[in-house]
Amino acid sequence: MIKKLPKSQVEFEVTVAWADWEKYLDKAAEEVSEELKFPGFRPGKAPRKLVEQKVGEGVLLNNAAEKAVQKSYADFVTKEKLDVIGHPEVTIEELASGKDLTYKAKVAVVPEAKVKEEYKKEIKKINVEFSGRSDEPTEDEIKRELEHLANSRVKLVTVNREIKKDDSAEINFTVLIDGVPIEGGTSKNHPIVVGKGVFIPGFEDNLIGMKEGEEREFELNFPEDYHKKDLAGKPAVFKVKVNLVQERQTPEINDEFAKSLGSFENLDALKKNLKDGIGRENKHKIVEERRTRYLDKIVENTEVDLPEVLIHEEIHKMLAEFEQQTMAMGMNLDQYLSNLKKSKEDLEKDWEPQAEKRVKSALAMREIAKMEEIKVDSKDVEDEINKTLQYYKNVKDFEKNIDMERLYSYTKGVLENEEVFKRLERI
Repeated sequence: MIKKLPKSQVEFEVTVAWADWEKYLDKAAEEVSEELKFPGFRPGKAPRKLVEQKVGEGVLLNNAAEKAVQKSYADFVTKEKLDVIGHPEVTIEELASGKDLTYKAKVAVVPEAKVKEEYKKEIKKINVEFSGRSDEPTEDEIKRELEHLANSRVKLVTVNREIKKDDSAEINFTVLIDGVPIEGGTSKNHPIVVGKGVFIPGFEDNLIGMKEGEEREFELNFPEDYHKKDLAGKPAVFKVKVNLVQERQTPEINDEFAKSLGSFENLDALKKNLKDGIGRENKHKIVEERRTRYLDKIVENTEVDLPEVLIHEEIHKMLAEFEQQTMAMGMNLDQYLSNLKKSKEDLEKDWEPQAEKRVKSALAMREIAKMEEIKVDSKDVEDEINKTLQYYKNVKDFEKNIDMERLYSYTKGVLENEEVFKRLERI
């Protein structure tokens, strides 16, 4: 009998007949005799009675029981079609030679999500709202992108004059509090675009009017909301020397500029290309925003008793994803946490609500797929898997290390979710 417990856990009792689990005693004796020396016998070949005399019956019984539990537990879970998560908590009820082995197992299972029918009303409201949204780029968007392209191709010309706003400069600086340089507050040949507002308010204003080789000292207060709390609101002395002043010459946005970027006949051709690209990006943003809103409303209308193990698994997945992101930025996770003055445990605690929402969303989407009888063709799943394998074909040992069963399940879930979203868009 399977007993349901809170937090989507189940408990059940299993009995293994002595005749079925006695055979594991021979295997247990064989393993023990491989580790210990028995004169006159090769490793692993000493008789069970001899091994039992040396290590005691209890050692062999416990070893055999562990093997019997592993096999019978797996058989029970398969027979009862339990979708278990993580490892079971096993309690042996009776363990004795010549007697049946009885144990209780408690384990979390994938919970059932109950999605209220009311969610469809909320989805319909979202669809009405988004029906008036256009992904057509505005003139301002195209203008901003052109300016961005022009600024990315700025020509720097060294000049012998005072610094003006929008000039580039290279400076040496030291920041002192109470006459002592602060940690990370010294830099040489530091590049800066004056007027971009990268430094604290007032710093760049003090550079205006300085010339190459000139030194200046001034005092400023760190902002009250400064990200480093130990510096927030404090007065500091800034010592600056200018090493280089450069005028930023931005190219004029015209036909010649368009031609310099590639195979564009004129500025109109470049604008059309930008318009198409911005349109695709706008469409993607609208789709993502719409789907995020869908999930928010679906989660609000879903009841599910989440097991802690499922939330913890999701947090660890989020942590692994975040670690990859920090590595891509040239920083490891420990450095990032050190800057924040946080531990991994702090981060995991902060992320718990988000992890809970992610798990709840996934379970709700799976339940909607069942409710709407949405099924994905296995050929489509296989085609998508082949695309994934093709993409990673040059990654060393990728196919050798990949868990194909897990990849199939993940890909099937992604395609299923896509079909659910398409169905929601038609409500």
